[in-house]
Amino acid sequence: MNKHHKKMVAPVIITVLLVLYFIGFFALVIMLRPPVAACVIGAVIPLALAGVSLAVCIQRIKEIRSGEEDDLSKY
Repeated sequence: MNKHHKKMVAPVIITVLLVLYFIGFFALVIMLRPPVAACVIGAVIPLALAGVSLAVCIQRIKEIRSGEEDDLSKY
């Protein structure tokens, strides 16, 4: 395991846990069968956040692979 793989472990684990939490929340909202407005808010928002979390994780992995681990050092 090289040093790039070690730096990718934490973002991937955090993203997986976050996506599982959002999917669980989505499933709970669907099982409770609230009114339509609450269902839309309680189901669409967590799924959107899960998608954003995946996109951010993919972007972070690309940064690590390209060698830009520390973006703050540029400023």
